[in-house]
Amino acid sequence: MSTHAWRKSTYCQEGEACVHISTDRNKVHITDSDAAQTIVTVSHAAFAALVKSL
Repeated sequence: MSTHAWRKSTYCQEGEACVHISTDRNKVHITDSDAAQTIVTVSHAAFAALVKSL
C-alpha cells in the first residue's frame, strides 16, 4: 500500500476481505484488501454521507 496510515475496518470478513481507510486534512482514502492498488479518494463530507446512508 501507499504511505498513508491505513486503518483496518473492525467489520471484516474472514481472511483478507477488509476495507482500509486513511484520512488526511482534506480527504478520506478508501481501499479494499483484495485491490490495494485501487484507492478511492473522497471529501470528508462525501464519506460522512456514505456512512450515514449505510
